[in-house]
Amino acid sequence: MDVNFHLNNVAVAGLYEEARVRFNWHLRDTFAIGRPRFLVARVEIDYLGEGKYRVPTAMGVAVTATGTSSWRVAMGLFQAGACIGLCDTVMVHRGDSEVGAGPAPIPDVLRAALGDFALRP
Repeated sequence: MDVNFHLNNVAVAGLYEEARVRFNWHLRDTFAIGRPRFLVARVEIDYLGEGKYRVPTAMGVAVTATGTSSWRVAMGLFQAGACIGLCDTVMVHRGDSEVGAGPAPIPDVLRAALGDFALRP
């Protein structure tokens, strides 16, 4: 937080990271996708309003696109019923291979799990 009791940019990024980690664990625990390796390739954050320290927050999470080896996760951060920020993250599947391997196609079981969280019009 800053001196005005606002959530600063580092705190907001941490909230998105925590939501992303919980989402990833939910995928692993709920959908039996095994232990595929996927990594963050890009994160973009838009700050839409002031976040207040010690005010409860809520996070919405959806998958907005799925490609051959990557997918996009969109998150909205809410306080007091208002959206105060958006986060767009690109995740890349690295397969079950050793460190240093490049992108790998998303397995069907993971693709199906991601589909359950697809943003629908």
